[in-house]
Amino acid sequence: MTQSLETITLGGGCFWCTEAVFVQVRGVVDVESGYSNGQMHAPTYEDVCTGTTGHNEVVKLVYDPAQISTREVLEIFFCIHDPTTLNRQGNDAGTQYRSGIYVSTSEQQAVAREVIAEMTASGVYARAIVTEVVPVDNYWPAEDYHQDYFERNPHQGYCMAVAAPKVAKFRKTFARLQKS
Repeated sequence: MTQSLETITLGGGCFWCTEAVFVQVRGVVDVESGYSNGQMHAPTYEDVCTGTTGHNEVVKLVYDPAQISTREVLEIFFCIHDPTTLNRQGNDAGTQYRSGIYVSTSEQQAVAREVIAEMTASGVYARAIVTEVVPVDNYWPAEDYHQDYFERNPHQGYCMAVAAPKVAKFRKTFARLQKS
């Protein structure tokens, strides 16, 4: 009996960086950059950048739990961004860059809370984890030019300075979960 695919939506700063990592993860069958958990209907990148829509820049992941668990997805997620900075990742500041796990099932929510509790107890971070864990709401795909951005623009300055090091960290830390 095969398990069905699952979807989880993650906000870890600029979606270009998060997408650049997760397209390389074994068991992840689709990655889409988008906007989630805000109030506006069909927001654009320009709308979200104002910080007034409530949306977060996210990636929506479709994955096969027979190949990668929700826990492993979240371990990668926490490795490639700083979950202790409120509304900020590096130089990207604003509510649209907040750390968030937007779940599709109660099981995903339980795993996310468990992983955060374990990381908090271990003291892996000097500061408190501020990642919000809530059901996904009001998701909208980002414009086409944001999809596969790192793959299409690997030599763009931001990609080289911010996304490439996250990809390298994933490859070093999670080589066993990299697509072949």
